[in-house]
Amino acid sequence: MDSFYELSANSLNGKPFDFNALKGQVVLVVNVASKCGFTPQYTGLEKLYRELKGQGLNILGFPCNQFGAQEPGDAQEIQNFCSLTYEVSFPIMEKVDVNGPQTHPVYQFLKNEKKGILGTEAIKWNFTKFLVGRNGEVIRRYPPTAKPEDLLDDIKKAL
Repeated sequence: MDSFYELSANSLNGKPFDFNALKGQVVLVVNVASKCGFTPQYTGLEKLYRELKGQGLNILGFPCNQFGAQEPGDAQEIQNFCSLTYEVSFPIMEKVDVNGPQTHPVYQFLKNEKKGILGTEAIKWNFTKFLVGRNGEVIRRYPPTAKPEDLLDDIKKAL
């Protein structure tokens, strides 16, 4: 893939989500999990989304069970957890692999565009974040320890 907008994924309800619909928006892509020490970041992500979606921010959550089996649920369980526990209103995609031979194409693209620590591509843990600009260029990769509010300046610059 040459462009972020050529990508697609299935939403949590199994329906295709065409990234072409994201053209002109700033997008924060996050691999999420419901049983992780970083799970409370859902609160900050939702706050960012509600405050900035009108200015062109979108957030895509990608559940992943590759780190400590911290996202064991099926689509309905994930949906219930996100909506009931954190009142998540930003799009949540189907559970994916972010590393290994079954890495989802979205994560193949993101990791290729922005390497992690020491130049490695591998995602190290849940809640790794990628900020994509309005032109589809991956601006920055953030570690799981970066809280959503820590990204505010970068997001506002991109908007």
